[in-house]
This record gives sequence, structure tokens and C-alpha cells, in this order.
Amino acid sequence: MSRKQRYVWSSGILSMCAAVLIGISCSAASVALFSCLIAFVLKDMGLAGMLAGFSLAAGAYTGSYIRGKYRRNYGMAGGILCGLIMYALILVCGHVFIGEFAGIKKLLLLAFFGAAGGVAGVNSKRPRYLYQ
Repeated sequence: MSRKQRYVWSSGILSMCAAVLIGISCSAASVALFSCLIAFVLKDMGLAGMLAGFSLAAGAYTGSYIRGKYRRNYGMAGGILCGLIMYALILVCGHVFIGEFAGIKKLLLLAFFGAAGGVAGVNSKRPRYLYQ
């Protein structure tokens, strides 16, 4: 008798938490990379806002893509929810540490790229080890 393995992606709540964690990690890594690029190469803060927006978009897309790839359902809704949760975390952290709230543009950016990543993940090829 074989036992079915349980993956993180089989649970809706755990898969969303993992996707948000992956998205935030990707955003933090790209922000660190871009800050080094600005500090050592560009030496000008003119592109900081655009690069920060790109980092948020990349994080939302990556987290939603991975969730959609492994969950295989509700790509757009799951991606939008992933973007909304990331926005909520940014909103709370911004209020606690800086005292300001994040703007509506960040919400729209995260929701749009989260939806795009979720749709792309659901429509991509399924990983081989999930065919069992």
C-alpha cells in the first residue's frame, strides 16, 4: 500500500503563504540588487522609484507564477489574492516603520502582475513529479 505524499501546494492557505513568502523574498532580493547597482554604478537616485516598482512587479509575478504552476487552478484569482496580501504586508510594514501608507499605484501594480503570473503559471507545463 502506497502513501500519498502531501505537498505544501495541496493546501490553499499554505500555498498562498508560500507564494507570498516567495514573492516578498524575490522583491527583497531584487531591491538589494538594484540598490547596489544604484550605489556603485549609477550613483544617481533618479531611477530608484522605477527600479523599486520593477522589484515589486517581479516579486508579485514570481510568487503567483509558482503558486499557479503547482496549484493548477484559479490562476487569476489566486494571483490577485497573492498581490493583495503582499500589498497588505507592505502597507502594515510601511505604517509601522515609516509612518506612511502605501499608495494605490502599488496595489494596482501588485494585483496586475500577480494576476499575470497566476495565469502564466496555470497555463505552463506541470512539473513531472506532480503527475503521481
